[in-house]
Amino acid sequence: MIMITSFANPRVAQAFVDYMATQGIILTIQRHEQSDIWLANDSQESHVRAELEQFLANPGDARYLAASWNTGHTGSGLQYQRYPFLATITQKAGPFTMVIMAACVLVYLMMQVMGDRAVMTWLAWPYKESLHYELWRYFSHALMHFSIMHIAFNLLWWWYLGGPVEKRLGSGKLITLTLVSALLSGFVQAKFGGPLFGGLSGVVYALMGYVWLRGERDPDSGIYMQRGLLAFAVLWIVIGFFDVLGMSIANAAHITGLVVGLAMALVDTMHARKRT
Repeated sequence: MIMITSFANPRVAQAFVDYMATQGIILTIQRHEQSDIWLANDSQESHVRAELEQFLANPGDARYLAASWNTGHTGSGLQYQRYPFLATITQKAGPFTMVIMAACVLVYLMMQVMGDRAVMTWLAWPYKESLHYELWRYFSHALMHFSIMHIAFNLLWWWYLGGPVEKRLGSGKLITLTLVSALLSGFVQAKFGGPLFGGLSGVVYALMGYVWLRGERDPDSGIYMQRGLLAFAVLWIVIGFFDVLGMSIANAAHITGLVVGLAMALVDTMHARKRT
């Protein structure tokens, strides 16, 4: 027997084996740290290696997928690891991402038990002069949510964007972006809409702006957001001004958050380009 090659990805190895089966050539896979491809008939080696060269050039070609459908079988030995829900969440999220998610859920449960007004008394943006020195209020407003859709929407985006930022750029970067955007978006929202508001959306919009522009200007950072998603975010802001959904939307916080995120990404990518 001759070992033809090894693949780190067992599914790719299986695709090549399945394709060669359509050519009348039987290969076997031995799995250790990698998937080793073995050929029993030495006389077929040159043909197999020629096909391997074409396969490596374009392993995603439709003919290889078709071969797996036609010749593949359920006993291939491939095993896909299953993750419980919490493990799936934590796999993409750092500790600060998880802390904020847990805090938002806890505050939301408190609001359901104690009522919105009672919790806002402790966490809302300073709504009278005597509260101006309760410094936590300039940030804690971001933890309050007023419906299941409100919290689900914000936490999904927070996890989807904040998790990769923390994983790739560190907890310090996410903490800084969160504090700055919560403070500034809250300040502008209070000026234009009054102090009784809440939600993580100002921070989420900052993340949208930051991740999109950072990915555009610094692809090596490993974070990105599709342009279509940014277009959706801007469209949501526009919809908010027309009140077509019949809900209160903190438009000033959204716009401010987006601008803050774009500005921070611009500054960070300017520094990154100088270093390179």
